[in-house]
Amino acid sequence: MTKQRNIQILNNIDPKALKDLPKHFNMGQNFDQPDAILVRSAKLHDATFDKNVKYIGRAGAGTNNIPIDRCSEQGIVVCNAPGANANGVKELVLMALVMASRNVFQALQWTESLRGQDQITEKVEQGKKQFVGHELQNKKIGVVGLGSVGGRIANMCVDFGMTVYGYDPYVTLRSAWGVNSQVIYSDDVETLFRECDFISLNIPYTEENHHFVNENLLMHAKPGLKLINMARDGLVDLQALKTAIEDGRVATYVVDFPEEATLNMPNTINIPHLGASTPESQINAAKMVANQLEDYLENGNITNSVNYPDVHLGKLKAKARITVNHRNIPNMLGQLVDFLRDRDINIATLANNHRGDWAYTMIDIDSDIDRETLEILEQVEGVVRLRLLRPQD
Repeated sequence: MTKQRNIQILNNIDPKALKDLPKHFNMGQNFDQPDAILVRSAKLHDATFDKNVKYIGRAGAGTNNIPIDRCSEQGIVVCNAPGANANGVKELVLMALVMASRNVFQALQWTESLRGQDQITEKVEQGKKQFVGHELQNKKIGVVGLGSVGGRIANMCVDFGMTVYGYDPYVTLRSAWGVNSQVIYSDDVETLFRECDFISLNIPYTEENHHFVNENLLMHAKPGLKLINMARDGLVDLQALKTAIEDGRVATYVVDFPEEATLNMPNTINIPHLGASTPESQINAAKMVANQLEDYLENGNITNSVNYPDVHLGKLKAKARITVNHRNIPNMLGQLVDFLRDRDINIATLANNHRGDWAYTMIDIDSDIDRETLEILEQVEGVVRLRLLRPQD
């Protein structure tokens, strides 16, 4: 008999994104013991998770509304949807580029001030001179971060006829394949600030990236730089930025994360966090985490986790599959293998990987295993969650 899966839905998740989940996946808001949770912006730091919760899917990129460390301790895999909103953010960066280079924001404000006046046509022709801007073609842009979003932005800017510099210390072969060969790679971010007319930030916010754009980096800025941040707040030292704007090193700052400091900062265009605010982005993100959820609950595979490593053994075809969420400590894999060998349980294949303090092991076995044996295995020091999956489940 197929095991029923209860999925708690927080916030509004478009039903179209969930329509392909199997029929034995029950979606709702009020499960006492859900197998998994799908969430967008709901804050979960004060939430208590039932011991049955195995997975939390964030239908978006950021996971600062989820208590990651506590989830890891409880063996709850937290996954997000990187790149699901990539096209939406790319298009918003296009708007930011045009607004910053053509003085569109200031021009629109001035045009609105003409409301109710006489001879508007004549005043427009006289006043437009103060908003003369520059075309993007032949300008230089530095794209910081060449992942799903940054790669698209780099390619878009190549198509505009811009000279594109790319910087990403974490660039992977997979993301590099998708970046236009005309992008000039640099391993020195200062070069981008020194050479470029525009900088687009497309990196995640982490403790390491706090104030990535700081006083030292802004000292290298080409005078008149236009800085675009559609990525995350916290990446830019706002006090240092204010000083750089006042002395002319930065001409315009376009940001998708307004706060009091930026709203009161000169030459700053504040956008109300519209990066992923398209129905297409939201459906893509929800569909991505829903697919990842199904694969984890049914097959044990982890994709796009932010706390455990990604590990895959494909669709479950063996007699049974054991999955183990555990601490990344010496000889853990050896203990698991020895435990099964000592009980004459043959291992068909296994996969193991780690991420920081945490690791995940998947073991396909050729015979069934009883609950009592699993309970003993669960007591191995460092194991925080153990599951047994069978094809018929």
